Amino acid sequence: MTQDSNMLKRFYASYSEKVKSARARAGRSLTYAEKVLFSHLFNDSASLRLRRGESYVNFRPDRVAMQDATAQMALLQFMNAGKSHVAVPATVHCDHLIRADVGVGKDLPAAKTQNKEVYDFLKSASAKFGIGFWAPGAGIIHQVVLENYAFPGGMMVGTDSHTPNAGGLGMVAVGVGGADAVDVLTGQPWELRLPRLIGVELKGKLSGWASPKDVILEILGRLTVKGGTNAILEYFGEGVASLSATGRATICNMGAELGATCSMFPFDNNTATYLRQTSRDDVADMALANADDLKADAEVYAEPEKYFDQLITIDLSALEPHLNGPFTPDAATPLSEMKARAPHEGYPLKVEVALVGSCTNSSYQDLARAASVARQALAKRIPMSAELIINPGSEMIRATAERDGILDDLRKVGGVIMTNACGPCIGQWKRHTDDNNRKNTIVTSFNRNFRRRADGNPNTYAFIGSPEMVVALAVAGRLDFNPATDKLKDADGNEVTLDEPRGEAFPPAGFIVSDGQKVGNVEQLEKESLFVPPHDDNEAEVVIDPHSERLQRLAPFPAWDGKELTGMPVLIKTKGKCTTDHISMAGPWLRFRGHLQNISANLLMGAVNAFNGKSNSVKDQIDGQYKEVSAVASHYKEQGVPSIIVAEDNYGEGSSREHAAMEPRFLNVRVVLAKSFARIHETNLKKQGMLALTFKDKADYDKVREDDRVAITGLKTMAPGSELAVTLIHADGTTETFTALHSYNDLQIEWLKAGSALNYLTK
Repeated sequence: MTQDSNMLKRFYASYSEKVKSARARAGRSLTYAEKVLFSHLFNDSASLRLRRGESYVNFRPDRVAMQDATAQMALLQFMNAGKSHVAVPATVHCDHLIRADVGVGKDLPAAKTQNKEVYDFLKSASAKFGIGFWAPGAGIIHQVVLENYAFPGGMMVGTDSHTPNAGGLGMVAVGVGGADAVDVLTGQPWELRLPRLIGVELKGKLSGWASPKDVILEILGRLTVKGGTNAILEYFGEGVASLSATGRATICNMGAELGATCSMFPFDNNTATYLRQTSRDDVADMALANADDLKADAEVYAEPEKYFDQLITIDLSALEPHLNGPFTPDAATPLSEMKARAPHEGYPLKVEVALVGSCTNSSYQDLARAASVARQALAKRIPMSAELIINPGSEMIRATAERDGILDDLRKVGGVIMTNACGPCIGQWKRHTDDNNRKNTIVTSFNRNFRRRADGNPNTYAFIGSPEMVVALAVAGRLDFNPATDKLKDADGNEVTLDEPRGEAFPPAGFIVSDGQKVGNVEQLEKESLFVPPHDDNEAEVVIDPHSERLQRLAPFPAWDGKELTGMPVLIKTKGKCTTDHISMAGPWLRFRGHLQNISANLLMGAVNAFNGKSNSVKDQIDGQYKEVSAVASHYKEQGVPSIIVAEDNYGEGSSREHAAMEPRFLNVRVVLAKSFARIHETNLKKQGMLALTFKDKADYDKVREDDRVAITGLKTMAPGSELAVTLIHADGTTETFTALHSYNDLQIEWLKAGSALNYLTK
């Protein structure tokens, strides 16, 4: 059933004319990304002479999506904006707070009990402000968006870093923090630095065990986790036609691991077929009427080097299956090389758990291909060697896969079906293990594999692959098993091989599609509605218990006092990778996402202190004692002392969680000085009134000492492109001064002065 029909009709009625106008003003042909971007300008301008990677541009997205962990803070901020109704279509999806333990039958009811006050808050706020509400069990936000809301040529923002998943259907879909979402929800301009454009030409056709997942795993190996920063990856070429819509979504989903703004595929027959299969024939028809402008102009495809800032070519016919990891998604290893690499790197060879699902790989085709491997293991009497856990992507997928016997095939080899939710992918996993500090290996079809992310164990080596490869490795039980070349032994000791996986993109009998109220296994879902459409209920009361430990109304951050920053102790100097998982852990901390004071107790607990090599152990410069990072920050705050965080490259990589910016702000950290920032996190810091600075000379990072007091000067005359002075006052009385850079524009400087972007908006 098509959602937001009126908005879609208005959009497609004017889309091609907007593209035509943008092409005329630019004076040249346009890539597909440019067409979508320029058709969503907040205000039309006379010229499009904008500089990629530099110019800040105001956009008007079509919709907003929020998952339950981040929606809490987004809606708490929206409540302070003084609006009675959202300005664009929006949805909330309850997918992050459900813990995977023993299976959906017990896990889902437990989550509804444990998270009741959060769900009640989100449901009541959605009702009051006209937001669609997807209840726990309905599915993972990005799969549900793909099935119901994503549309070719559109633009959306989402409070989750994997929002770019919708690029599989041709959207500019960007992960943002809650403050950015509030801009869109209140009808304000949404500001974005105009992205660079990376063209990815796909040739040939996938074969054997290679999958769409391997396309992005290969690109990650080439570009690294920083290679797509402030860029859009636009896919084109003959190879595109061979990829299903959900396969394309998988590729776009993991573009987030490149630091990319988003990724997108052009509209074609595969896109139209997916829209029709998900009961959106009208959207397919409207898109077909605009088909020429739902892809790049012909001149772009003829001479792509003239239109893209960077070009990548991948021959799908030659692409090998990959396993990326451990500890970072860009550590790419073609499967044929794992036999040599694993022992050389000291990877534990035994695969203990295999996990299929997540927003990246939980479509019908993903589960079908995974089940085809499971069926072979059963038919050929090959015993399973590892635990197998499955998280379907949505109730539509689960119900359809149940009907078609796919889930039963996975159960027959020992697979445990978890709730239609994120689960282990975001650390919501109660892993049953003898020792949660033991060195071990797991394989997943997820998107991230940072240390501690899945199970909290710093010694879990997590590797990322396709769903079918994950099941194959669960059968073999070895990380270095290559199903294309290696043999296994059946129950009688005979050598057997696994055939190539098979799986249709669509169910032969069609999807079991929701009527918007009740879907699938009614007994399992306790006969509850899974989707409450947007409706006007301005009299609804937003439910927040004033004594709650999980929800807390927000107080505005203080405005800048107009003075230079002086006397700041170094709260922590982080060493190596410092992702948003390190800054604000997920897992058990997800329960406090709506309570800024309580969640701030996890501040930087996963970061490594460069001065002692330990996590969550930093020196309190007031009393000289080593304590948890949050305890030291709280002590400084109590004493009225602002502090500073010093970090290395790509600080804030990973999830979009704005808590990683709000927590230090709440605890009176005023500055983050890093070698470089991940895009979303830098924006989140700016939105919360923080000063995000980079070293002009990265070698100056080494000058910072544990007992330093730091001064930042130049704030009074701060302007776009200006430089600030950083003075280190060492404990021995000596000083060193060097230069720091910023990327603030005029508006962002106003946010800084006001204390936050929300303060500026409400003012």
